[in-house]
Amino acid sequence: MSLSTGFLVKQPGMLSLIQDMGRFGAFNIGLTNGGPIDLLSFKWANRLCANQLNATAIEISVGGLTLIAQLDTTIAVTGANMPLAINGQTKALWRSYQLKAGDVIELGYATQGVRSYLAVAEGFNIPTSFGSTATVCREGVGGLSGEKLQTGDILPCANNSRKKNLTLPLALIPQFESDVVLRTVLGYQQQHFSAHQQGLFFSSEYTVSNRFDRMGYRFEGQIISCDIDGVLSEGICQGAVQIPADGQPIVLMNDRQTIGGYPKIGAVSSIDTAKLSQLNQGGKVRFEAISIEQAHNLFHLNLSRFNRTLLVTCD
Repeated sequence: MSLSTGFLVKQPGMLSLIQDMGRFGAFNIGLTNGGPIDLLSFKWANRLCANQLNATAIEISVGGLTLIAQLDTTIAVTGANMPLAINGQTKALWRSYQLKAGDVIELGYATQGVRSYLAVAEGFNIPTSFGSTATVCREGVGGLSGEKLQTGDILPCANNSRKKNLTLPLALIPQFESDVVLRTVLGYQQQHFSAHQQGLFFSSEYTVSNRFDRMGYRFEGQIISCDIDGVLSEGICQGAVQIPADGQPIVLMNDRQTIGGYPKIGAVSSIDTAKLSQLNQGGKVRFEAISIEQAHNLFHLNLSRFNRTLLVTCD
């Protein structure tokens, strides 16, 4: 296969990034994991193309991506309600389509949710960087030269003549709400937050501010205080809930820094960070305390449900 054959980027959209499931094992050199911020939608896109779950796909934030196919292949688009058209004809999301060379794929702007995922049969053939194709622009690694997609980029992939299209049953398609509950496991620094402050945190509604991105979501609402101003810089997990000096919570996401010194009241479950990733400015969240055992059970229940779901053949 020629590396110049695949998809031509005609319009890159607001923020379109090459992603696989993430970069792991590089925290010691300061590289975060990156990867799809809505992991479930990413995995469904790959399953609809009969791919390995870690196959490289595109994460499209907000919308506006236009691609031109240079070969015959199969694609699927999942995630936010982002209008999809192939050769000017409106198409449904959450299913796969056969493409011919010359076909034009257009994604409009999201009307519900924020991020969509476009997978191609066998995945995009992108060289790995530190073991992954995941793009983290802040670090300049992954994807195509560590940057978001640009007009004129070529996204190489294999010719594929699969004739069977697949769809996710309608009842199982996620609905992206503007009001979500973030289930949170309290962390070992909880003792620095009084019972009163913890009660305020878990009983208050917060609004997504205009300062949110793949690094973290900042909220506006009830101010939370603790008895320390900071801690020695330490490793930060995905979903960590930091409480900075202004008392407004921050939930850290895939492109977070690897270490930080703000006190952390807990960490949001990975299932719910995916839901959070589909919230736009003005979205509402509430935090709900759960045990680490409950979080573990939720994770495995969600994984089992995904693995048991059978896709449906469609025209």
